[in-house]
Amino acid sequence: MSAKPVLAALAAAAALLSGAAFAQAPAPYETTPQLIAAAQKEGKVVWYSATDVAVAEKLARAFEARYPGIKVQVERSGAERIFQRINQEYGSKIYTADVVETSDAVHFIHFKRQGWLQPAVPADVAKFWPREYRDADGNYAAYRAHLSVIAYNTKLVTKAEAPKSFADLLDPKWSGKMVKAHPGYSGTIMTGTQALTQSPLGWAYFEKLGKQKVMQVQSSTEPPKKLAQGERPVMADGNEYNVFLLKESGVPIEPVYATEGTPLVIGNAAILKNAPNPNAARLFYSYMFSREAQQSNSDIGGLRSFHPEVKEKAGRTPLAQIKLLNSDPVALEGQVETIKKKYEEYFGT
Repeated sequence: MSAKPVLAALAAAAALLSGAAFAQAPAPYETTPQLIAAAQKEGKVVWYSATDVAVAEKLARAFEARYPGIKVQVERSGAERIFQRINQEYGSKIYTADVVETSDAVHFIHFKRQGWLQPAVPADVAKFWPREYRDADGNYAAYRAHLSVIAYNTKLVTKAEAPKSFADLLDPKWSGKMVKAHPGYSGTIMTGTQALTQSPLGWAYFEKLGKQKVMQVQSSTEPPKKLAQGERPVMADGNEYNVFLLKESGVPIEPVYATEGTPLVIGNAAILKNAPNPNAARLFYSYMFSREAQQSNSDIGGLRSFHPEVKEKAGRTPLAQIKLLNSDPVALEGQVETIKKKYEEYFGT
């Protein structure tokens, strides 16, 4: 697939979040000595993150090395758990988190509507991010993107017999041999599930897949690890970046970009309105979008970046060569409970 239609597809997905013209956002801000000093005085930033804990911790430690005296407290959980936690905390007027990031774009539509986000536009976002990948009012921006992929353990499955499509997973030979994550826990899987149900596969695919005796886990970070441990030879879904990390560490695991298309997942980040450490929050939020952090996310974390100066690591399939399936976050907001209910019906969990 050529780069042009892929970029158009990405733009179409993200444009749903951007609203009208990018005109109401606050002025971009730089990382100034004054901001650094104020952040160091606060000495802490609390980050609620849905990124794999190892990847999130590496970013946190890099930030701490660059800005001594500021500790990053990483609170890692699945996207849906983070969403519930923010709702509970703000509903009770408990303000713990400074910065939030999840893999479910619907969350940020909700947070913005509730007035729980602090508009802020880091200089790199203003300079480099296409308008399609940032909120029109400056409430949030696309910190990362990744794919929800099929994958297999190459010691247990040969390339020739490996599934090439989602439809292939319905073959009886894979019964009892697959693992997948849950849309009720993972924003990645919620997004991917909606993308697949809106494709020609539809809900009929999940109804049939639910009869394949699939091992059910929670987070999208777990299926690649089950493959690595040899507990299952194939994963029906899971995040691409963990597959990259395992493969590049020598684990016999290989991603599959399905012939029907692979779900694209955009992960937004934002500063919370009542952040207890507002200056440290602004400094950390700015760092998240810097070339340094974004390149590290790509190299170390296997994440896809919207920063034009980030270079893809050799050996990974470029995004422009992958057929993508896009989720509609605006439509998804009204479908979340239906997706959870139907999924539980088909998979018994």
